[in-house]
Amino acid sequence: MMILQDVIKKLTDLAPEAYAQEWDNVGLLVGDRAQEISKIFIALDADETAIAQTQACGAQLLLTHHPMIFSPLKKINTDEFIGARVVKLLQAGISCYAMHTNYDAARMGTLAAERMGIPVEAPLGDLFEREGQIYGIGTIGNMRGGCSLKQLGDQVKQRFGLQTVKIFGDLEKPVSRVAICPGAGKSMIGDALCQGAQVFITGDIDHHSGIDAVAQGLCIIDAGHYGIEHIFISDMQEYVSRELPQIEAAAQERNDPFVVL
Repeated sequence: MMILQDVIKKLTDLAPEAYAQEWDNVGLLVGDRAQEISKIFIALDADETAIAQTQACGAQLLLTHHPMIFSPLKKINTDEFIGARVVKLLQAGISCYAMHTNYDAARMGTLAAERMGIPVEAPLGDLFEREGQIYGIGTIGNMRGGCSLKQLGDQVKQRFGLQTVKIFGDLEKPVSRVAICPGAGKSMIGDALCQGAQVFITGDIDHHSGIDAVAQGLCIIDAGHYGIEHIFISDMQEYVSRELPQIEAAAQERNDPFVVL
């Protein structure tokens, strides 16, 4: 059992809230910092399913990657679905904490690159400095030996447990310099090009962004938004279990938001 504020201190040791992008909304979104916490439920999104699972397993804290609240709420009631979620959490005595772009900068990009066997050379995207170290939302580095674009696509599927990926570019093209940005990385295509990437692994790439990237020499492997970011769940379960042994850490099972028929 721990006080929520002490739990938050340990979470921010891993991903300081100051690392978040200005547009983001991380941190304690619902709850009382003085609440006693004995169990945490970890999910990617604070949707109805995650809230119900948090309540069912007896957890007092729902820890998510994506913030439940992005835009300011002028009213909190059950007329609107976000307000209804807040009400449900409060009624159940459940707090909600989000680690989004601060976790991306501190952990997610490097974690995804490591899973792909990419020696990270530098951060990618909007760069900032904290305590003498440069951070960004994604990462870029080189694969030992290289492979074809198709082979890399197969590796992405295998290492992130995916049924499909969407690839823009010549499948036989040899690639070795890889940029990776879990989540939605369209805004960082230019950064990947500037830093010499041959292929960019990310999600949420639309038709025109994909073909325009290829025209400029950058192949794209779109693994979906959830497809890469789901690694947050197991990583944070391991972190909480290791760093907060007095807290029980439960995790949502794989919960892809859509299927491809």
